[in-house]
Amino acid sequence: MKHLHRTASLGVALALFTALTPALADGVAYINKGLVGVGRIPADQRDKFGETFGSGSGMAIDISGWTHDAGTYKGSLWLLPDRGYNVAGTTDYRPRLNTITIEFTPVAPGAAPAAGQEQTGVKATLADTMLLTDDTGADATGLDPLSDVRAAAGDMPMLPVATNGKLALDNEAIVRLPDGSMFISDEYGPNIYRFSAQGRLMSATQPPAALVPMRKGAPNFSSDNPGPGAADPDPKDPETGRQNNQGLEGMGITPDGKFLIAVLQSAPRQDGGDSPSTRQNTRALVYDASDLAHLKLAHEYVVPLPVFKDAKGKTKIAAQSEIVALSATSFLMLARDSGNGQGLKKGDASLYRQINIVDVSGATDIAGGAFDAADKPVAPKGVLDPSVTPAKLTPFIDINDATALGHFGLHNGGAKDHNELSEKWEAMSLVSVLDPKLPDDYFLFVGNDNDFLAQDGFQVGAPYKADDGADVDTMFLVYQVTLPGLGKK
Repeated sequence: MKHLHRTASLGVALALFTALTPALADGVAYINKGLVGVGRIPADQRDKFGETFGSGSGMAIDISGWTHDAGTYKGSLWLLPDRGYNVAGTTDYRPRLNTITIEFTPVAPGAAPAAGQEQTGVKATLADTMLLTDDTGADATGLDPLSDVRAAAGDMPMLPVATNGKLALDNEAIVRLPDGSMFISDEYGPNIYRFSAQGRLMSATQPPAALVPMRKGAPNFSSDNPGPGAADPDPKDPETGRQNNQGLEGMGITPDGKFLIAVLQSAPRQDGGDSPSTRQNTRALVYDASDLAHLKLAHEYVVPLPVFKDAKGKTKIAAQSEIVALSATSFLMLARDSGNGQGLKKGDASLYRQINIVDVSGATDIAGGAFDAADKPVAPKGVLDPSVTPAKLTPFIDINDATALGHFGLHNGGAKDHNELSEKWEAMSLVSVLDPKLPDDYFLFVGNDNDFLAQDGFQVGAPYKADDGADVDTMFLVYQVTLPGLGKK
């Protein structure tokens, strides 16, 4: 019995030692102290409009309202769903933003929760839901925009619209600003939108021409997910610009509020984005945010996405799903594989779900140059132009770490049960641990996008039941991390 106790203690100690090994990036030692909390919102949760709650494509914690008392933290966060439940194409789902109240009681780094309490550390409750509208106050939609475009007018650039005339949004990331307004990035444009605190569109920023999807020489914002009765786009894929469903997936603002960073999910079509095996060289856009209504592109870098081998030895690229800005030259980036996890009957264990530190301080700034034009690839067929130095990636957190997941009753792959990690982890946000003895320590909240998979679903006026019995909760994983000097950046 004593021997077994020593063995178990040794295992915990080794896991903690591994977690505390610093990740060195740009001369800074970043530390992952490990998973300290897990929580859920049930798959059948409905919002105040009576529709199935949409999980997290983007997340922003309300830092100003975050409090700590007697080992428990309280506050709220905003959780951004994407374009709604999709099976056979898109639907007229109204884009929205959810407010979640949080009560969080972490375990000590490296420790396991008490039996039966493994996934109760984060108590998350849906408090409110707000619709996002266009600049006239009219409903927006999740429907695929196909070939329709609203012409540029005044300060507003051309915008994707669906066949019903509504602004088409596939929301992916959110930055909440001190005045209550927010930046939201999307897949379709791929654009960055600024909405008021009440959810009304105020301004929009179009990316460089190299990222705008083009078909037959004209902007075409379809993602090849036509709504009911709509025709398929012609051609199926853009010829240049962002690939279908690979828009501005990650976005964050620097701690000083001066720069907004947005990252394309994977390489544009002309840079190898036309193939899953060559889509490695994506773009990070760094905007001067001194004028919130008129973002100005200040810098642009090539970010090499992680490369890994699947079980058959085939080369795969892990597309990025979210970022958190640490400074004007560094950010956390969540990258993952696809097709694996709870809710997918044929999915295997995920081979790559990691958060990396991205350092662009030594990368070539290509903003405003020839590579911002669609006819000048920076990485033709996936091979980076020799004149360009890419950003550097440093591994930081392995979400698939079996020991950490096991402490909280979770697993990657294996049994297709309630405790298998779902496929899509797409939301991140940081908040202080509020400990004067640990001024550089933060909680990193990571959330999944459950694709609205539920057995008692209801959306756009109709009930639905996800295929293969899928019933996927919204989940939060919380890591404690040390980010030296972040509060001073």
